[in-house]
Formats: sequence, C-alpha cells, structure tokens
Amino acid sequence: MAKKKSAIPTAAPSKKTATKKAATSDFKPVASNRKAFFDYEILERYEAGLLLTGTEIKSIRAGKIDLSDCYARAQDGEMWLHNAYIAPYDAASVNNHDPKRSRKLLLHRSEIQEIASTTAEKGLTLVALRVYIKRHVAKVELGLARGKRQYDKRRA
Repeated sequence: MAKKKSAIPTAAPSKKTATKKAATSDFKPVASNRKAFFDYEILERYEAGLLLTGTEIKSIRAGKIDLSDCYARAQDGEMWLHNAYIAPYDAASVNNHDPKRSRKLLLHRSEIQEIASTTAEKGLTLVALRVYIKRHVAKVELGLARGKRQYDKRRA
C-alpha cells in the first residue's frame, strides 16, 4: 500500500533574512528642490517626518507637490514647513486641504533646538531639499544652508 502524504511539510522552514537592499527598496522619491542646490550651499542635512491630512498624503503619493521657495522655521519649540505647495486632491470633495498651509515637521526636540540656535546665530536658513516616501511614510529632507553670492552660482 502507498503511504498518504501528510499535509504538513517536512522540509526545513526557510530563514528570513533582512538585507539593506530590501530596506532601501522601500524608498520612493516624490519631489526634489533642484533650485535649492543652485541657490544655496548645503552644510548639513536632516530627515523629518511630515504631519499631513489624508488628502495631502494622497496628492504627495501622486507626485503633486512643489518645493520651490520652501523653507522651515522653528516657532515655539516646534518646526514648521512654509510655502510648500501640495495640490488639492482631485477625488476629494468638500473636505480638501489648503494647498499653501504651513505643515508641522516631526523632529527630535534636541534637533529642533540645535537647528534653531544655529539659524539664529549664523544667519543660516533651513530649506526643503526633497520629499520621499520611506516605509509608507512621507519624509522631507531638510538642508541647513548658506546663500550663495551671484559669482558663486556660476560654478554650480
């Protein structure tokens, strides 16, 4: 007589290995501020989360965001992103968002204090360099920047 095969597999279970390649494949660039690299000398970079509404994240995932003339500023111990244009979501009805509103940035308190003191002392500014999706969360890369003179821009 032939033996019946059991429903339980007898092979050794496969091992799950987490690689850096798998982690970086979750990274999806959405928008970049190329003019910032031309107008400013980027001294230091920070990664911050964005506090968004539902229609804003849907527009960002569709790539409808403009970062030109976008900057961040510390106010009352919080970091805010100003002048970022996120287009209204087409499928939304009455509950759409304001495209030019200021958005809160999510940073550690120590990073906010460090950035606020540096921008106040040295006259630097914090510009948005790019927006991307990392592990299903919208992130913005900020650059601590010094403005270039007109003759410096020729070399950029």
